[in-house]
Amino acid sequence: MLALAIDFLWHLAPFVLVLSLVVTVHELGHFFAARACGIDIERFSIGFGRPIWSHRDRSGVEWRVGWVPLGGYVMFAGDHNSASVPDAAGLKAMRAEILAREGPEALARSYHFKPVWQRALVAAAGPAANFLLAIALFALLFMSFGERTLSPRIGVVQPGSAAASAGFQAGDVVLEAAGRRISSFQDLSEVVQVRGGASTDFLVERGGRNLTLTATPEWKRPDAEPGSPRVGRLGIGPTGEVMRRTFGPVEALSKGVDRTWSVLTTSVYAIGRMVTGQMSAEQLNGPLGIAQMSGTIAKAGAEAAPDLQHKILYVGANLLALAAVLSVGIGFMNLLPIPVLDGGHLVFYAYEAVARRPLTASVQAFGYRVGLALVLALMLFATWNDLQRLQVFQFVGGLFS
Repeated sequence: MLALAIDFLWHLAPFVLVLSLVVTVHELGHFFAARACGIDIERFSIGFGRPIWSHRDRSGVEWRVGWVPLGGYVMFAGDHNSASVPDAAGLKAMRAEILAREGPEALARSYHFKPVWQRALVAAAGPAANFLLAIALFALLFMSFGERTLSPRIGVVQPGSAAASAGFQAGDVVLEAAGRRISSFQDLSEVVQVRGGASTDFLVERGGRNLTLTATPEWKRPDAEPGSPRVGRLGIGPTGEVMRRTFGPVEALSKGVDRTWSVLTTSVYAIGRMVTGQMSAEQLNGPLGIAQMSGTIAKAGAEAAPDLQHKILYVGANLLALAAVLSVGIGFMNLLPIPVLDGGHLVFYAYEAVARRPLTASVQAFGYRVGLALVLALMLFATWNDLQRLQVFQFVGGLFS
């Protein structure tokens, strides 16, 4: 029982720390953008549900930590509309209420009566903060630890594999894959993993000449576990040649931008293939999957360290790398044009900017319900994937067999 409790904490604590960091920075993006636009803010909350801690500062903002650490929000003064985009009738009633209660100065500080470009800026600031966080974390890691990667030179080509059929040979150096520049074997793996079943062009160097080879990676499970997701495989292996590189501040920042862009474009491509049915959605991770990943990464860092000081250093570095990747994902997901997300608000504001009036209340309410249903369905599906991957159903079934 004690071992189970310790294992649970190994997964829960890193998950809460990583998610809290990413969510806090996202909400701070909204917060600081709103402050810059002169908007009154009533509450800044990390987590949902009843508060386990709260404090109201001199400016009247309530800072709160909720007991459910699965998100957060910024509440603007007088903001009681879930979609944050009231219609013309709602705006008229809200204007009269604010004028009667607080006067014209309060109206000027109200989110809903700011120019549409300022409201769009506040909505976009959350995802933008996530991308900036990812760049900063990647840059910090590159500057602190440098980069230790495997050479993109091919050491092994498995007989009968997709690579063998395409004409790959041991000794080839992969320069590009699907139009992306390849500087390490890890870069190559990232491209191939999401391109199972997709014809892909590879630029390789062989004997001083550049050749273009076309291969179609095969969907395979990386191990024998039935719950693990399938990923694209070429059937090649590295030479084992390790490349080490250090970076100054400017180089590290540039590398951080490149790494963030790489994670973003790979994620967009993978989701696009899922939507079109070219790629199984079993790769989607929910909260349980992210928690498992957080614990596994933390344990890997601890096991690789020779002493307590290095354990803290390695675990922290691994979790910061995970936070950077997760921050890119949350930033992108929030830009999707779904009404309950920031991207949905931006769509509403784009309509308002063109039509010179907000959408009607009925359209907004319908969009909000559909958007909420989509988000909940996606979360349920991802959680189902997590349960399948963790073999929870097999475990529960075994208890009654």
